[in-house]
Amino acid sequence: MNKRTVSDYIREKKKLILIILLVLLLAVTVYLFFGDTEEQSAVTQTETEAKIAAVLSVMDGVGDVEVVITEAEGAVTGVVVVCEGADSILVRNNILNAVSTALNINKNLIAIYSM
Repeated sequence: MNKRTVSDYIREKKKLILIILLVLLLAVTVYLFFGDTEEQSAVTQTETEAKIAAVLSVMDGVGDVEVVITEAEGAVTGVVVVCEGADSILVRNNILNAVSTALNINKNLIAIYSM
């Protein structure tokens, strides 16, 4: 009986082993380039929320404001605005107009609540 060593097996299967290693290297490369898109969108979303909150906070009657934007597949699916001046119908209307214009979304995606 012939006893094959590991080095003999590697020599015989060089092409197969090389192909497997290349596929693994390709998979790791693809993951490193495209695997962390969720983290990138979270940063963009936070920046957008901060910009909207900054704009709203300087509007007359709004006061302190917090903004949360939800997204799915890169599109805004909802916006929640919580502010001190939300009891005023005029302030609520101004917030609706500002947020829908800034994000180019329908007003029915925006919810406004009082602090």
